This record gives sequence, structure tokens and C-alpha cells, in this order.
Amino acid sequence: MPEVVAASPRVGKFNKNAARRVRRAGKIPAVLYGAGHEPLAIEVDPKQISRILYSESGHNTIFDVELAGQTSAKAMIVDWQREPIKDQLIHIDLKRIALDKTLRVYVRVKLLGTPVGVKTNGGILDHVLREVEVECLPADIPSHIDVDVTELDLHGVVRVSDLPHSGKLKFLTSEDATVAHVVSIREEAAPAAEGEAAATPAEPEVAKKGKAETEAKKPEAKK
Repeated sequence: MPEVVAASPRVGKFNKNAARRVRRAGKIPAVLYGAGHEPLAIEVDPKQISRILYSESGHNTIFDVELAGQTSAKAMIVDWQREPIKDQLIHIDLKRIALDKTLRVYVRVKLLGTPVGVKTNGGILDHVLREVEVECLPADIPSHIDVDVTELDLHGVVRVSDLPHSGKLKFLTSEDATVAHVVSIREEAAPAAEGEAAATPAEPEVAKKGKAETEAKKPEAKK
């Protein structure tokens, strides 16, 4: 049985004060859009949304949105916002899904087993790419993609081309992209040592110039 999210339409003004009132009532504001329909302002139960986000399929879960007086709609969570201090959900974007049309989604990659390069050669497994972008029908979205790394030796690499492929999934991430590799401890430590050297000020050069000028631009925070 698919997850069912009960929703109620929001009325009146859609500003910060109105959103706060929704949250004080134990709900969170949301927007439902897509599939040729006009965007609809609704409110939903944050507990139901959290249960979906923390499920095995996470934000790729397809569920039913039930709105009083309307036909239920298949939907997915496409964006969400959290309050940074209390880590509480404060807003959700839901997208209507047409089951006969393909979607582009990011799917988690799970590494299975312990590489031989780690067991016997003292290497370190570096999981570089934790999600890959695929295109498929909604019903074919996997909760995750498994790849066995037990035979991976020191300096061995798993690329997107090595992941299980089927006719149901079209991989949009480059086939040459590195998913994981086994590196030596010495290779792992080298970038950190280089970073420390770069951070050490060149005192003779500063002494010649007599001054050092620094500029730092802080990017504007996304609202």
C-alpha cells in the first residue's frame, strides 16, 4: 500500500505570519504542483513527511496526496526546508507525478562488502559518488543501487559503468565518473599535507613587500 499524506488547502494570505500560524497549529505549509495543474497551496502533517524522508526510498518515494473534495494525486517530495537550530521541517514542495512519464531522479549508491585492498593491503575505501542521476518511469525508481566491492584491490576503481545496468534505467551521470576506489594511506595523507603547506604563510615574501592584502567575499545566503 502506498503512503497516504492528508492535505488541507491553505486560504488567505501566504506570507511569513500565515506560515507561522500553520506551524503553530502543528502543520507545515506546502505547495503541490506539476502534471499540468496550477500550483496549490496546502498544509500537511510534518510527521508524515518526515516518515517518508527517512524511509528506505527517501525523497524518491511516490505517495498519494489526499485533499478534501479532490481526487488523490500521486506525488513526490522535490524540495524541503528545515529550521537550522531545531532542525524542524518548515516547508515542503510536492510534485504531482504522471506514472506514464519518465523522471530524472538521484538514487543512492550502496557499497557492499569489504574490498580485498582494505583487508589484505592496508588500503582505504573512498566512496566518492554517493548518488547517481538516472531517468526512468516512476514505478521503476530503485530505493538504492548496490555494487559489490569485495574484489576491489589497492588502486582499484568502481565507475558508473560498473554499476548494475538494466533497460529500465538510463544513467545520466557520466559512465566514466568514479563511484569508489581503494587508495593507500600514504595517498590519503598527501592532500592533507599539501593543504597544510599551502596554509603556511611565506614569511620572507611578506617581509619583502612589507604588507599583505587579503580580500574575502562571503556569498549571499540563499533564502
